[in-house]
Amino acid sequence: MLVLSRRLNESIMIGDQVEVKVVDVRGDQVRLGVQAPRDIPVHRKEVYAAIQKQNLEAAAADVSDVEKARRALENGEKDEDRKG
Repeated sequence: MLVLSRRLNESIMIGDQVEVKVVDVRGDQVRLGVQAPRDIPVHRKEVYAAIQKQNLEAAAADVSDVEKARRALENGEKDEDRKG
């Protein structure tokens, strides 16, 4: 792990497109600004971990669960068709 010291309003560059800037320091809390192209996702680590977990769960979904969901949607659509 690379460890860098930065002061208020100082930045680091990650590659050519991502800038991370120290925008505020209050006690033991540091606020960072991240400037990156829209096609590069930027998340807090805990949010990133939650996204990864959901992706793994979705990838491991049982095919029968998908089939049940498809049938439920079809039945719901048929019920709506009958109401109209």
